[in-house]
Amino acid sequence: MRILLAEDDALLGDGLRAGLRQLGFQVDWVRDGAAAERELRAEPYAAAVLDLGLPRMDGLDVLAAVRRAGVTLPVLVLTARDAVPDRILGLDRGADDYVVKPVDLHELAARLRALVRRAHGQPAELLVVRGLALDPSTRKVQLDGKPVALSTREYDLLHVLMLHAGRVLTREQIEQRLYSWGEEVDSNTVEVHVHYLRRKLGSERIRTVRGVGYQLVDDDA
Repeated sequence: MRILLAEDDALLGDGLRAGLRQLGFQVDWVRDGAAAERELRAEPYAAAVLDLGLPRMDGLDVLAAVRRAGVTLPVLVLTARDAVPDRILGLDRGADDYVVKPVDLHELAARLRALVRRAHGQPAELLVVRGLALDPSTRKVQLDGKPVALSTREYDLLHVLMLHAGRVLTREQIEQRLYSWGEEVDSNTVEVHVHYLRRKLGSERIRTVRGVGYQLVDDDA
């Protein structure tokens, strides 16, 4: 799951990026509001963690600007401003959740997972499609009640496909959701991971739409 972190404090930002990566997130980190607005308009992030006290452009202004531009991704506001009026203002500007510093890393991760689930119409913790169950909190997968061992990239790809079950995603869309800045992506990387997922889950579960991309088959979609 690829997210944007907007935090100008170098020590905190580095710690959050490292910690969230260890918990399975792909994290792009910017340190000012103008960069945050630019990236939120341009990239298909699953969610964003947005500090309010950013240089060049205040976090509230960033939030208001991207909402006016039609950006709908979940935004979790992370800030030292703990007064109730500040929290109300942030929520009214379009924030989906609000966490006051200092924040527990595992709580932050749980809140992000919950926001992403709800944004994709998934109220329950488990993602379930045709006997295939994925638990984002433990990163475990079961098929018809039996555990399936996946590599990190295989899990990440399956997570993306399950969040968009029934929808065809292009290779570019998948890559944008799997890889953060600076990661090298070979031209056939997605195809290779799809191949191994099919071997482990059954070839009929992931459909190739020729000339378009891939689709996780969902009987209800």
